[in-house]
Amino acid sequence: MAGGTDHRLIAGRYELSTLIGQGGMGQVWTAYDQRLDRRVAVKLLRPDKVAGAEADELRRRFLRECRVTAQVDHPGLVTVHDAGTEDEDLYLVMQYVDGADLGDHLAEHTPYPWQWAVAVAAQLCAVLSAVHAVPIVHRDLKPRNVMVRQDGTLTILDLGIASVMDTDTTRLTHTGSPIGSPSYMAPEQAMGGAVGPYTDLYALGVLLHELLSGDVPFSGSTALGVLHRHLYEPPLPVRRLRPEVPEALESLVLRLLAKDPQHRPASAQDVYEELAPLLPGRSVPTGHPLDPTRPFLRPHAPWPDRAATPAPAPQTGPPGPARGQDVAAAVDEVKRLLGEGRITQAVDTLGAILPAAAAQHGEHSPVVRTLRKQYAATLMDDGQYRRALPELRRLADQRAAESGHADPQSLQFRYEAAQCLEQLGEPAAALAEYRTLLPYYENQYATDDIRQSLEIRRRIGQLLLALGDRSAAHDTLGRLVLDAERVHGIGHPFPAEIRRTLQWLGQVRG
Repeated sequence: MAGGTDHRLIAGRYELSTLIGQGGMGQVWTAYDQRLDRRVAVKLLRPDKVAGAEADELRRRFLRECRVTAQVDHPGLVTVHDAGTEDEDLYLVMQYVDGADLGDHLAEHTPYPWQWAVAVAAQLCAVLSAVHAVPIVHRDLKPRNVMVRQDGTLTILDLGIASVMDTDTTRLTHTGSPIGSPSYMAPEQAMGGAVGPYTDLYALGVLLHELLSGDVPFSGSTALGVLHRHLYEPPLPVRRLRPEVPEALESLVLRLLAKDPQHRPASAQDVYEELAPLLPGRSVPTGHPLDPTRPFLRPHAPWPDRAATPAPAPQTGPPGPARGQDVAAAVDEVKRLLGEGRITQAVDTLGAILPAAAAQHGEHSPVVRTLRKQYAATLMDDGQYRRALPELRRLADQRAAESGHADPQSLQFRYEAAQCLEQLGEPAAALAEYRTLLPYYENQYATDDIRQSLEIRRRIGQLLLALGDRSAAHDTLGRLVLDAERVHGIGHPFPAEIRRTLQWLGQVRG
């Protein structure tokens, strides 16, 4: 049906024009924004296309993901203009990108010049560096999700949509297979393990291999066959097919395609630094912010160490005692903003009022403790895990100092901190935190504590998969499914999902 036309009006302003793409997740249309008289792209997703997903939950996650995605400010990402629901559809309105997708670009230029491949990868690293700093994991990086614009710059599409279409870290569909494109799927993603920035770097390695050699490193007649090769076969070094490719570039591709995430480059920033010497020569900028020469001196470079420190809390008013007098009013304002779903604005208000509240009432006062708990929870809900992590750790330490390390509230803060580490792509640190927490919950007899211990064990299994320890992961999940069935019942979704993961692991391992 690609190329079809329609004149349906979405949200009273976006008139659909031509169908330009469709797949398992929905359709993409060119459209016209009647209010601003401009061409846009509209992606329509149907909740009923996702087996077993609750429509209301899907809508909530879709809108949250669109909001988080819209926070990423980078010229290499398609701009999100609007999002919402229309009848049975979820819609996402995006900037219309004039150009060709990278798959078509490769097909029209074979063999693809290796210098072009380096420039493509360097641009993608700049985008991924910004995306991973949020943190967001794309999960489905492939040539069809990359547009080459007329001026040669690249734009990444479909950021965050893959995570919206499935509810849990495993990213398994209800038929037991992982969401994504098998040819570009990292081993940990194929096994249903925890994903992170390292997952996108593997897909970047597949994409680079394809640009240099003309084909993906692993192909096959079935998805299972392809995923099995990702897990167990070494990729063919590209210089055997293209001797003119520099050795340094071949080495980088092989490290990006490492089976174990810990053997891949540490970050998109590090990959860019390895690609930089292969790019056309430029002088090095000073590194000062707002340096207008930087785009010319080092085009598309990511900001160094951008992901290393939390973003400062925005200041929405003057600090000090004058601001402190408005604490009560700010609390009411935060409640109103949260009630209206304006989470980002609530985060900014809380971040600005906390120093004034601490100065007025004292850091350990009930009002400051309540504000800090709300701030951490709202940061989590807004996807700002890097900023939430130190707040949660502070809350956990304060509570443990007062009530002991087994205090339920302190344990909950530590659990949420482990979730932050997981989302930030630090699987080893998250695994260590979950393992430390687990005994506290296993020694309890309350139903909620038992269920929490089961959830922690599930996360441990998924993180073991992400770290490449498949045997330990299989043992962990195998013991877990029996305990989960005793607690929840055999037909409950929780043990059923773990059984699907184990069955899929058995297929892939076999």
